[in-house]
Amino acid sequence: MKHELWLEPDGCQTFCLAGIHGDDARNLLSANSQLIWTIEADSCFEAMTKYYSFMESGEYRTDFREHDQMSYAELGWDK
Repeated sequence: MKHELWLEPDGCQTFCLAGIHGDDARNLLSANSQLIWTIEADSCFEAMTKYYSFMESGEYRTDFREHDQMSYAELGWDK
């Protein structure tokens, strides 16, 4: 699934799913927010790993690895 990284005018960021699964997150963005990066990922874990790499934030770690590594298809989400 496609993911988007948005930059708000105050420097805050929002990393969310594109399309209908990210509508609620994008509705919270300021009017002048800018889409600065997009990626494709098959799971939350893959998306966050790519985000951490993009941000040069080290290795992504989670307490919910088993769940986060489930593919979006396994979770029943449409692309």
